[in-house]
Amino acid sequence: MKVEQIYTGCLAQGAYYIESKGEAVIIDPLRETQPYLDKLEREGARLKYIFETHFHADFVSGHLDLAKQTGATIVYGPLATTDYAIHSAKDGEELNVGDLTFKVLHTPGHTLESTTYLLRDGNGKDHAIFTGDTLFLGDVGRPDLAQKSGEMTMEDLAGMSFDSLRHKIMPLADDVIVYPAHGAGSACGKNLSKDTWGYLGDQKLFNYALRADMTREEFIQEVTAGLTPPPQYFAKNAMMNKKGYHSFEEVLAKGAVPLNPTQFEEIANQEEALILDVRTQQEFAKGFIPNSIFIGLNGGFAPWVGALIADIQQPILLLTPKGKEEEAVTRLARVGYDNTLGYLEGGIEAWKNAQKEIDQISSISAETYAQKLQANKVETTLDVRKPTEFLAQHLDAATNFPLDYINQNMNKLNRQNTYHIHCAGGYRSMIAASILKARGFEHIIDISGGWGAIEQTTVAKTNYVCPTTLSQDIIDEAVAAVL
Repeated sequence: MKVEQIYTGCLAQGAYYIESKGEAVIIDPLRETQPYLDKLEREGARLKYIFETHFHADFVSGHLDLAKQTGATIVYGPLATTDYAIHSAKDGEELNVGDLTFKVLHTPGHTLESTTYLLRDGNGKDHAIFTGDTLFLGDVGRPDLAQKSGEMTMEDLAGMSFDSLRHKIMPLADDVIVYPAHGAGSACGKNLSKDTWGYLGDQKLFNYALRADMTREEFIQEVTAGLTPPPQYFAKNAMMNKKGYHSFEEVLAKGAVPLNPTQFEEIANQEEALILDVRTQQEFAKGFIPNSIFIGLNGGFAPWVGALIADIQQPILLLTPKGKEEEAVTRLARVGYDNTLGYLEGGIEAWKNAQKEIDQISSISAETYAQKLQANKVETTLDVRKPTEFLAQHLDAATNFPLDYINQNMNKLNRQNTYHIHCAGGYRSMIAASILKARGFEHIIDISGGWGAIEQTTVAKTNYVCPTTLSQDIIDEAVAAVL
């Protein structure tokens, strides 16, 4: 028996490859299928099944392309309806792969079709559960993504999750391994662990949602408290996973097209394409194409694209580091942004050499910012971290202006004002600065190094706010204030 977790940090997502006696199953594959095909060829294995734990909202799965390329059967649990052929497994149904047996456990709550796959080894012993978003390490899946207007509330789904966990998962032995679909960084839960696998016994002890003495009402209250609206692309990705999508190879062929500066500019104007600059924040600040948006590959690239670019069909042109062109197209496609039209060959240097216009964003050190603040030369400081980060540690001179909600809250700002912007380390603040600059805010100053650098300065010691306790009421109030 071979069990391999294939973890993708940008999406905090775990796919799984399980093999026995030349037969294999892949669980929750990513959009690009070539890595799976290469692995199957190396192992000399035949892909028998592709298991989907639910209709994923935070990424587009590769199940359709993989099924076409291998002939494998796509398996969902009960209540899953799709526009393509699947095997809709019954609760308790068993599927064999080599010497192994997978038992289908219908575990609704995160979504109605959510399913956990229990793996039994060749001796029939329970070995592991692949829980999707039903059970994470440290948390459970949020119950607000599959609500149907007038039919079902998140409280209804949370109640289903309580029943699924108590009746299907918690009765299993403590030594059963838990393989979830996500770890820390995913928006599919509130309190996910940095660990990517663990033992069920530990979850029974330390996961707040699995407390033995927890009532159904307490579970519903705790799981639904403090939930912020999901990123806008979630519903669109779930629909793509349910209805179908373009072949990834087609998307890659259309998007990984080199363009000279003249072609690049013409397409940008003709197609009203968004210019997406995926270099580092330091490189972007020094010089960028006017009206382009920065979202760097070296951070949470795909989730921030999904959170901030409202139109999933938006035509996109790329400015990338050399050699990163296909990676950028691939990572966009993972979250359903399939309309990339090409990239600037030669990068920003080619643009400069063509005598095209260049813009810049002022970026100052935390020490320089501290000196300006002490000299009363800072008009407004925008802290673009999440409300919970802001509540835990912030300057009393700062206003919380979360990047997550910048599109909704931009009308609260004045284009004549000067704004100093920071996040935790500099990545999110440069995204915010680029968006504001593209929307006509000319007086933008980025604070390099973010809060991590600011809190080392003298000014932080005299303007620092750190609440002693963060109650759920305080968190809920802060979240509501920025929505």
